[in-house]
Formats: sequence, C-alpha cells, structure tokens
Amino acid sequence: MKLLIVESPSKAKTIEKYLEGASSSSADKFIVRASVGHIRDLPKSNKKAIDIERGFIPHYEISKGKEKIVRELQVLAQKAKEVILATDPDREGEAIAWHIETLLKKDHKVKAPIERVTFHEITKEAVQEALGHPRAIDTALRKAQEARRVLDRLVGYDLSGLIWKKVRYGLSAGRVQSPALRIIMEREREIRAFVPEKFWRIFGLFETLKNERITLECSEEPRDEKLVEKILEFGKSGIWTVKDVKESEQKRVPRAPFTTSTLQQTASSRLGYSPSRTMQIAQKLYEAGHITYMRTDSTNLSVAAQTQIISLVEKKYGKEYAQARIYKTKTKNAQEAHEAIRPTHAEKMIVGNSEQDNLYRLIWERVVSSQMTDAKLLKTKITANIISPSPLQGEGRDEVIPDFSATGSRLLFPGWLKVDSDARGDDVELPKCSVGQKLKLLDLESVEKFTEPPGRYSEAGLIKELEARGIGRPSTYASIMRTIEERGYISKQGKTLFPTDTGEVVSDFLEKHFANYISDTFTAEMEDELDEISRGERKYEKTLKDFYGPFLKDVQAKEKLEKATNLGEAPENIKCLKCGSSMIIKLARSGKFYSCSKYPDCDGALMLNGTKLKSPEETGEKCSDCGEKKGKSGGGKLVIRERRDGTGTFISCSRYPKCKFIKSDKADEAKKRTGVVCPVCKTGDISDKPTGAICKECGSLMMEGTKTIPERCSNKACKMHNPHKIPKIER
Repeated sequence: MKLLIVESPSKAKTIEKYLEGASSSSADKFIVRASVGHIRDLPKSNKKAIDIERGFIPHYEISKGKEKIVRELQVLAQKAKEVILATDPDREGEAIAWHIETLLKKDHKVKAPIERVTFHEITKEAVQEALGHPRAIDTALRKAQEARRVLDRLVGYDLSGLIWKKVRYGLSAGRVQSPALRIIMEREREIRAFVPEKFWRIFGLFETLKNERITLECSEEPRDEKLVEKILEFGKSGIWTVKDVKESEQKRVPRAPFTTSTLQQTASSRLGYSPSRTMQIAQKLYEAGHITYMRTDSTNLSVAAQTQIISLVEKKYGKEYAQARIYKTKTKNAQEAHEAIRPTHAEKMIVGNSEQDNLYRLIWERVVSSQMTDAKLLKTKITANIISPSPLQGEGRDEVIPDFSATGSRLLFPGWLKVDSDARGDDVELPKCSVGQKLKLLDLESVEKFTEPPGRYSEAGLIKELEARGIGRPSTYASIMRTIEERGYISKQGKTLFPTDTGEVVSDFLEKHFANYISDTFTAEMEDELDEISRGERKYEKTLKDFYGPFLKDVQAKEKLEKATNLGEAPENIKCLKCGSSMIIKLARSGKFYSCSKYPDCDGALMLNGTKLKSPEETGEKCSDCGEKKGKSGGGKLVIRERRDGTGTFISCSRYPKCKFIKSDKADEAKKRTGVVCPVCKTGDISDKPTGAICKECGSLMMEGTKTIPERCSNKACKMHNPHKIPKIER
C-alpha cells in the first residue's frame, strides 16, 4: 500500500478518484489522506516559541485538535511501503510536507521512504506525471516559510506588547499589516488636507444639418467665473462650425491571464467578492480539479494549455480570432516556473454552484481572451468653435474662446472583447460631420463643480497598491485585508475602506516611533530577502540576526515612553459638562472621545459629536464568574454596556478584559431554540434543526447538516453523526 498525504480533505477525494484502479496489485494501491492544513505550529506563548540565542530555532507543537490526525497518519505510514507528500506547490505547502515528514520520522516504526511530489493542477494527467518525478523536501523553500513565520512572530509580539503598554490593551501590530494600515492612513491625511477649488464645466447642445443632436464640451475647465461668463456670451452670439474631424483606428490589446492579485482585484470590482471570499472559492475550484493553483504571481501558460486554448478559440469563434501570446510577468521575483490561474480544461464552461461558476467564468474569460486578436475600434473626435471669434477681454489676453469637442468610439472588430464583453464599455456614436459644416446652437450652459480629493482605497485598490510597492506576496494579500478589518483598524462602507479611530491611533504611534520598520522600502526589502532564502541565496539565521538585533534595541528604547493617554487637545469650545474644564481626546474601544482634563478627579466625557458619553451602568448583580472571588482576581460587578455597532446593549463584567463574562440574553436564546425536546435529557432543546427523519442506526432524530453532509444523526455517539467517515464498503 502507498500512502499519499495532502492538506485538504476535498483535494484528497479528488486525487483518490483519479488513483482508483491505478494498480491491480494491492501492494501498489494508493490510500489518500489529508492533514487538514498545518499539523504543527508555534505555541501561543512567546516565551518558548523561539530560541533566539541558539540561532532563532522555532519550537513547534502539534496544533490543538490535530493529535488524532497525526496518529492516524503514523499508523498508516507504518503499514505503507511508500509515503508520498503531495501538499501545495508553494512555501506553505513545503512547510506542511516537512512537518509531516518530521513527525513520521519521529515514529521509528515508520520504515517506508518518504518522498515529495508537486503539481499545479489536480487532473489525472498532472497527478500521474508528478508521481513519476518524486523528490526530497526543498529545504530552502521550507526555510523561507519558517523565516517568514518566525519574523512575523517576533515583530508582531514585540510591537504589539509595546502598543498594549503605551496605547491600549488588546491592540496589535504586524510586519505586513502595519504598512498596509499606514498606506490607508496616508491617503486619509491627503483627503483631510485637501482644499477643494471651484471650477466650471461648459457644455453646448448642437444640431447638425441633418437634425442630429450632439453635445460638445469645452476643452478647458475655467476657474474664473468672469471668464465663464465671457465664454457663454461669445458662444451664444457666435456662429458655430466644425473646426476639425479626426478619425483614427485604434487597437485594444487583451489582458494577461490572472495572477492572485489581479484575480482578487477583478473579482472585487466585477463580482463584489472580498479577497478572502475569492480565495476560498478559488481554493474549492482548485481542489475539485477545475483550475490551476490559485496562489501565483506568474502570467505564464504551459505550451499544452496554450495549444488547447488556441484550438478552442479557432473552433468556437473562428481562426481570425486566435492569436498566441506570451505575457511578461511584471512582479519582481515572480516564480516563473508556476503558471497563471487558468481552467484545467478550457472546454468546460460550468463547474459548480453559482458562486463557483461566477469566479470560474471570470477566470475562463480572462485566459481565453488572452490568446485572442486585438479589438479594433474607430475613434472619432469632432471639434467646433465660433466663426471669427472675438478676443476675450482682459489685459494681456488675445486668445479666442476654447474649442468645444466630443469623442466617440465604434467597435469595428471585437477580437478578444468577443469573450470578455464586460471589458468592452459602451459605444458612443457621433453623427457624421465634415470640416466647415455649420452647427446650430440649441443650448449653452455651465455647471459649477469642485475639485475632489484622491479617492479612498477599495480592497482591490489596496491590493494593487501593495503589489506595486512590493509589500506582501500572493499568499498574504487576503490575510492582510482580513486582519486589519478583524482588528477593528478599518471599516468597510460598500467597497470603500475607512480607517477607524483605533486604526489611526495605532498607525500614528508606529509611524512616529517605528517609521523605518513599516516603510515601503524595509518591507519590500525583507520580502526580497525571504525570496533569496527560498532560492538558497541567503542564510536563515543571518537574515533574522541582522534584523532582530537592531529591532529589539529600538523596541526596548521605547519602553521609557509615557503612555499615550492624551491624543491631543479638544477644540476650545468643547468644555466638560460636569466641571466646565477643558477636555482632551482619548481612545476607547469604541473610538475616540473627549475626556475631562481633570480626570480622574472629574469623569466627565463626551462623544466627538458633543453628546454625553454614557458610562457603563451597574445592574446591582455580581459577576457569575468572579464576583465572589477575593482580591485582584475578583469582585466583578455586572454592568450594562452599549454595543459597538450601535444595535443595543449587553451585560458584562465590570472587570473586562480581565474577566470576559457576558450574561446571556433570554431573547437571543429564544431565537436560537428549535423547539424540539432533546431525547436524552428531556429538558433542553436540540441545537440543530431536525429534518423530520429518524436515524436507521439508533432511532434518534436526524438533523440538518452542511453542504457536504446534508443530514446527520443528532446522537453524537452514533456513527451516522459523521456519515462521511464511514468506510465506503460499510455503507
């Protein structure tokens, strides 16, 4: 028996299906099992996580809940004549494979050779090809992942610990998340500092000799109202003629196949998917064998894939639409051995549920259109002005009124837009005009406008910016977005990212005291060094030592800073309602607020909008967890607090965050009840909704399960509670 180990159960199912019947001999039969992601990681406690003195040696522990999986893999490996590690083809996958290998080798009963294989698509052909070319674990690749993990732990724990002491308990910083937050805050400061300027846009509605209407816009946007009035005056009194007509054929070149970042950007703008959601769906498509590996920064296509796509285009659209193309990857240090994200079988159009189909269609359209001919458009620009215009008055001015023009386009040949129609845009047809032709003015008007600040980032825009600055890698973009949102540093309104008060305070602190470590240059250079480790060009220990020595000194030097309780003075007109004193700005978990400058002698507080800030109100009850305890660890009282999202109140311990007790809400509990009495205790409700069926094994109620397990037994002791774990033969 041969044991093949992957990290995902769904990936295991797909591969097992391909390998069924691959050998008639029972000795060569494959058993495919999943590690379900990482099986070892650094412990949560930082004290024993990394041995810095001995060369930054990490101490790994089996992840909680993975003991059973590790034991199962060891038992199977003892019986196997060969163990094959087929985790994902990147640093993370190499690290998982190494951890599995390490644990299997610790079990001295495992005698079988352990080998590593990789494939970038889960198809029968790719899997069988990979099995024919096994190799050893790539130590350099694994070390690069370990360096990233250790580096992130050192930076995150040391910086976060300092922020806890100097700003507020529970906040955090990170090697890559903090530069992303800084970029958002830099844009926010630009917006706040922006001073809008008034300008005017001037439009004229005209009619041609054939009674066709056309709107022309002034080529200048004047900022002087008197000049606007003069343009309108001369324009309304003048005779308009067509000054110039330019027609030019232009080409639109197709876009390169998707990389991880461009997929996330396009899925966000076209489908409204967050980067995390996009990657979750892409992961399912990959594991089901529908697309190639979705974490890549390469735009390459294999020769076989390109040939398949060209053949499809010729067959489906005609030879005049097909054109083989090679795209140069723009990302620095891109892994060119990888491919772009593409369908494994280009002829397949539908793959799964609507979400998966939507993303698959996006991938399919992008890669198929990338091997098609240019789109041809006819661009037309019509320019008009008044005959013998009078000069505009004013000292030193002898210019005429600015030209008025309109630009239109018409598709001559769709080319790649035949497939990627969403990239086409609308045609703007202009009436046929000739130079010297008179135009009848129907209306001439000005519209007052104001210049606008640069726009805030969307998730797609921020990913594009991070990639352009060399911050992060394909595997990290989604987690960066998720982290800064979960930490409460940004809020999303529609697709737009807004920094929160907490995010602003954290970013300000880091920019003031650790500007070097969250700069574009430092972060990008560190990514380059990690890439060098992965290629075997740089040593793990030296890289971490060169960084951590100066970094630790800088952190320790900041230990002497006073706690940043005062974030600045409140406006002079804001006074304490209790004592009339001036107020200062402070940070609470819900954001900034005004606090009396005489605190703690006076506890007056206001929200930033000037309304009174309510303090938590005591209920008169003791905390169920710590109320009866003595000393510093006890004495908690229950208080009513307002929810952060403004949806109401809840009751919790006054000692939060040291005591995290929250009193259950009877109304919320009632909503969760199914109304079906538990068959065991006869008093409570069963937590999941019953389907109405009875388990054939034990007679208990059947309840609703998941998408993959639609129905399961409510009795946890029954094997039908986990029907997916029952061997096929037994079923």
